[in-house]
Amino acid sequence: MSGWLGRAARRGILTTHYPSTGATDDEVPPTGRAPRSVDGRPPSDSAIAGCPVRAISAAGVDPGRCIRCARCLAHGLEFRGPIESALPTRAVSDPPAGAPLPTGAPLRGLGRSLHVFLVDVGSCQACNLEVLGLAHPQYDASRLGIFFTNSPRHADVLLVVGVPTAAMTEPLRRTYEAMPAPKAVIAIGACAIGGGVFAGGPDLAESVDRIVPVDLYVPGCPPPPIEILDALLRLIGRSRTEGGP
Repeated sequence: MSGWLGRAARRGILTTHYPSTGATDDEVPPTGRAPRSVDGRPPSDSAIAGCPVRAISAAGVDPGRCIRCARCLAHGLEFRGPIESALPTRAVSDPPAGAPLPTGAPLRGLGRSLHVFLVDVGSCQACNLEVLGLAHPQYDASRLGIFFTNSPRHADVLLVVGVPTAAMTEPLRRTYEAMPAPKAVIAIGACAIGGGVFAGGPDLAESVDRIVPVDLYVPGCPPPPIEILDALLRLIGRSRTEGGP
């Protein structure tokens, strides 16, 4: 134990420098990026047929459906999509390589402070852990004016994880209605965006945007904390080069 404590004392707290600098490879694992065709061609028939959630079509990869299972890697795709992948619309296909991602800033008027409320409407807990990682010293979202709150009445942003079950549909709607204006909603992960592996199941709404209006979608299964942090910064109109540590 003394060895670990001594090492921690010498190293100190290594907080990410994002967004003043780009995310590192350690902060974004390969599965944190959406799969794309290696040679730029449309996905092969074998890749389309092998996708368990029908996220791949001749048009490309639907980031909202993709669960990053890696089955497509054997059929000409690789994980190389953008890190800043939050989208203000429910994308049907992956944007072309190098294309600028659209941005939306519905909470630009709030300046440099956000209070966030997390709601789990039926998840496996993976997305929860990634969201709560923003409060850890590695990411320390509070340095950027982002704080978690215990009440939707004090929240500016509603983060929703999981695929909405019938029992959680009305609580989610009431939570949104309890938030003061201006407010925004971010759907986190494949389950919240399109149902994930549970799409089509009984008593499921399949997507959060059928219950409350969604401002940003963060794809992934689960998305890493850096992508969630990017989405929160977009809401107030801050780019990567603004407001680092």
